[in-house]
Amino acid sequence: MVIEHQGQQGEQEREGQMTFADRVVLVTGGGTGIGRALSAAFHKEGAKVAIASRDPDHLKKAAGVIAARSGDGGELIPVRVDVRVMESAKVAVSQVVEQWGRVDVLVNNAGLSARNPIDDPGSEADQKWLDIINTNVHGMYHMTRACLPCMPGGGRIINISSVLGKFGVAGYTAYCCAKHGVVGFTRALAAEVAPRGITVNAICPGWVDTAMSERGVNEIAAAAGTTPEEFRKSANEKVPLGRFLRAEEIAPLALYIASAEASAMTGQAINIEGGATTW
Repeated sequence: MVIEHQGQQGEQEREGQMTFADRVVLVTGGGTGIGRALSAAFHKEGAKVAIASRDPDHLKKAAGVIAARSGDGGELIPVRVDVRVMESAKVAVSQVVEQWGRVDVLVNNAGLSARNPIDDPGSEADQKWLDIINTNVHGMYHMTRACLPCMPGGGRIINISSVLGKFGVAGYTAYCCAKHGVVGFTRALAAEVAPRGITVNAICPGWVDTAMSERGVNEIAAAAGTTPEEFRKSANEKVPLGRFLRAEEIAPLALYIASAEASAMTGQAINIEGGATTW
C-alpha cells in the first residue's frame, strides 16, 4: 500500500529539533566508506538510521563506531541485505518499516568496482561484469522498488553514482556502464515520482579515500606497470585541489539533498570531485 502524501518535510520539522529528528533513513552499503560516513552524518543529525550491508562484520563495526561518535544522535539499527536479490531487499525494507513505520530517505550507496578489460581472457571476466552490474544497477532498482510503497510525500532518494557515470575510462566498461545507469535511472525516476512529492538525485564523487578506491589504485597501478604511490601522485596532479576526498566530505551534500531546503531539487547528478572535471 502506498503511503499517502503527508506534505513537505519542512512541515514535519519543529523549531529546536535536530534537522532530521524522527526521519527514517536507510543507507545501503552503510558499513564502510562513503556509506558509513553518510550513516554517521544522518544519525548525528537525529535521524533513525538503518545501516544496510550484506557483511555482518561491517554492520557490527559500523554500528559501534557510529554510536560512539554521534553521542546523542538518533536511533540506529543494522540490517542484513544482499541488494542483488529482490527478496532480500524486500525483507530488509520490511524490517525497517516494522521498526519505524516508513522510509523517508533511501540512500542507494551499495556499489562494486573492478577493472574489467573487454578482452580479458580470464575465466572470471564475465562473472565480474555481472557482479558489478547486479550490485550497482539491479541493487539500486531492488531497494528503490521495495522502498517506494513505504515512502511518504516529501521522501528522498539519493543514488551514489560517480564521475565515471559521466565519462568513460578504459578498462572499466562495467563500472562506467553501471554508474551511467545510475544517472539515467535517477533522471527518469525523478520525473516519475515527482507527482508524489518525492525527489530523486544522484551524487557523483571523484576519487574518495575508501577501501574500494584503494583497490582501484592498486589494480590500475599494476596494469600500468607502476606503483600505487606513483599512480596516486599522478591522479592527484589531475585534481585542482590536489587530493582525494574524504568520505566525510560527501555527507554534507547528502544532508542538503535530503533536507527541506532541497525540496525543489530533483533529477540532478551532482559532481563532488575536487574540481577534477572542470578542466
